[in-house]
Amino acid sequence: MIATWFQAPTAEFIARSRKAWEAGMTALHATFGTSIDVAGGRAIAMTKTSIMQRAEVHGCLVDVICYGRFWDALERWDGRWVFRLRQPIYELDHMIPVVPSRAPDLDPTLLASFPEGYRNLAYLQTQLGFEVTKSMPGTRGPEIEALMERGRAWLAGGTADP
Repeated sequence: MIATWFQAPTAEFIARSRKAWEAGMTALHATFGTSIDVAGGRAIAMTKTSIMQRAEVHGCLVDVICYGRFWDALERWDGRWVFRLRQPIYELDHMIPVVPSRAPDLDPTLLASFPEGYRNLAYLQTQLGFEVTKSMPGTRGPEIEALMERGRAWLAGGTADP
């Protein structure tokens, strides 16, 4: 599982997510329509998603909503489909103060240091003490192009992991 704040095998990701939840982190994920390309015993699924996170930023409670897709590489293994990799694609996001008259005063340099598709989410997560990666794929650019090429190669039977 890959995310802005942590990348790890499934069991470790679940344990770390549970620990964050128990420490008070609030995040919700909603999923929508899915498209799937299948080639033999391999598949690439893309599912529209929104990631919502609530936290304080500079003393103001905010909600960040990030829209994108989950890019999932699946493989048929022992007669069932299993996830090999989940890679979020971050398309756009925004930060909304929970109390409209109390918007946080954001550091424009820090905000601009993150990719457009998840800059508000990354800003919030840095305020929670997470080290956020700046190389996640978005709508355009070399990261999304490389991810799509990896998917094409893997579906075509390439030997590299997705």
